[in-house]
Amino acid sequence: MPDLTLGELAPDFTLAASGADKPDVSLSDYRGRKVILYFYPKNNTPACTQESCDFRDGMPAFEGAGAAVLGISPDSVKSHGNFRAKHGLSFPLLSDPDHAAAEAYGVWQLKKLYGREYMGVVRSTFLIDEEGRLVREWRGVKVAGHAADVLLSLARP
Repeated sequence: MPDLTLGELAPDFTLAASGADKPDVSLSDYRGRKVILYFYPKNNTPACTQESCDFRDGMPAFEGAGAAVLGISPDSVKSHGNFRAKHGLSFPLLSDPDHAAAEAYGVWQLKKLYGREYMGVVRSTFLIDEEGRLVREWRGVKVAGHAADVLLSLARP
C-alpha cells in the first residue's frame, strides 16, 4: 500500500468519466477547489447506492463549502451513466477498471467475504484541498453518517 501523507500532494490521475464536462477527468482539473474523492466497490449495491445518495443529498452543502465530489469505482462509464441516471446523482463518477487510481490511494486490497478471498476496493474517502494536498482520509468507511462527517470536516480549519 502506498504511503499517503497528510499535507502532501494527492496522487493525480486521469480517468474516463460519466457526468463531467469532458470524457476524461484528472484530479488536477480541480485545482482551486476542495475535492471529496470517494472510492466505492460497485454500482447498484445497497451500501454503495446509499453512500452515493448521501453525497447527492449533501451536494448543496458541499458546493456551499467550495467542494467538488468525485466518486470512483472499477465499473464502466456506461454502468456509471446508468447508476447516475437511476439515482439522480449530480456529480461525476469516474471509471477505474484497471484500479490504477485505487492502487495509488492504497484502497485496492485483499478482502474476505464468506471465507473467499479476492482483491477489491475498500470503501474510502479523501479530502483534498485547493492546492491538491491531502487534508483528511477515511478508510474502511461505514456508510451510515459518513457523508455528514465529511461535511463537518469541511467546516473545521
